[in-house]
Amino acid sequence: MTPIMIAALGLLMVGTAFLSGLFGMAGGLVLIGVLLALMPLPTAMVLHAITQMASNGWRAFLWRAHIRWRPVANYMAGAAVALAAWSLTRYVPDKPVALLLLGVTPFMARLLPANIKPDPDRLWQGTVYGTICMGLMLMTGVSGPLLDTFFLGGNFGRREKVATKAMCQLVSHFIKLIYFGGVIDQAATLDPVIAAVAIAASMLGTTLARRILEAMTDQQFVAWSMKLITTIACYYIAYGSWLLVRTPVLAAFDKGGLQ
Repeated sequence: MTPIMIAALGLLMVGTAFLSGLFGMAGGLVLIGVLLALMPLPTAMVLHAITQMASNGWRAFLWRAHIRWRPVANYMAGAAVALAAWSLTRYVPDKPVALLLLGVTPFMARLLPANIKPDPDRLWQGTVYGTICMGLMLMTGVSGPLLDTFFLGGNFGRREKVATKAMCQLVSHFIKLIYFGGVIDQAATLDPVIAAVAIAASMLGTTLARRILEAMTDQQFVAWSMKLITTIACYYIAYGSWLLVRTPVLAAFDKGGLQ
């Protein structure tokens, strides 16, 4: 990558880290879509993992007093199950499939019956969500949309949601880094300069968001979170669908032109 491209990517990472620092989500969802457009999937996953580890790790440190550790432990148990299962298959999805899954995941928790409200403090729910979210992480690069909906269903204040989810995401992205950087057959490598830019940009964006999060109310946090999740998810469904049908559509046009 040229210096200009690295600088532009750094600015994007500051912006997406700011978004994640403000709502505890959405930034990673935006970033992985851009990286998938620019890079091979394994490389995009590794860079995204490093960026999100820095962003979530710094966010967890800034809000460490508000972390709820029981949901984190429940989530980690599920994540370990998913890593063991995926390590057996070493599955790497195509880009259209990854993008479609990115778009579908926010709506998965909303399909639950109204009488089954997500509760991050319950062991079985945390473990099940941890397994599903980690599986999605290894297929799409993110699990935030589903995890966001899970934490929005709990009895958490906005600081607790951001802090606890950041800790869960730190674990998830570390596992993703191990998987795409060493477990799969086409393991990726990464330029250390780009990695350093990613870490610095993520920490800066996260820090800038802290004061605004303090000024928000819990009601504003939930309302804007749901709107962002829905908007970004719909975009990825449309984009992934287009990539899925683009090749046969273009081939059909070419065939018609030749006739």
